[in-house]
Amino acid sequence: MATNEQKFRAGETKGKYEEKTGQAMDSMKNKAQEAKDKASEMAHSVQGRTRESKDQTGSYLSEKAGATKEKTCETAETAKQKVGGAAQDTKEKASQMAESGSETADTGKEKTGGLFQKTGEQIKGMAHGTADAMKHTFGMADTDEDDPNVSAKRGY
Repeated sequence: MATNEQKFRAGETKGKYEEKTGQAMDSMKNKAQEAKDKASEMAHSVQGRTRESKDQTGSYLSEKAGATKEKTCETAETAKQKVGGAAQDTKEKASQMAESGSETADTGKEKTGGLFQKTGEQIKGMAHGTADAMKHTFGMADTDEDDPNVSAKRGY
């Protein structure tokens, strides 16, 4: 069983990694949203210019604006995918770090548990020895302690 300090450290480590993961995720989301907003602004700008140009110069500029809009959308989608991948990588790394901290805490628990079990057995043995000594002192001890029928015959 882990000590309170080990549990505290493991929890603290896990909390730090969760906080960092959350911050990284928020940062990535903000960057993706900014890229999306910028792409949208560019698309609206291109659309506005397209209308003006179409009136002035005809369909050539309209085709160019459509291509620009399409390219802008592709760029925004690529940026969004990269941000999503980076966020996933960050989340996986934080999860691995938290798992490592958990394994360290489990190892500490196992070591501590063994120590407590050994100590408990020693205390139990000492208590049994003390009880036998008290029985002998007061004449209540069986002469043949291995035979359970002897104590039953004497009424103990």
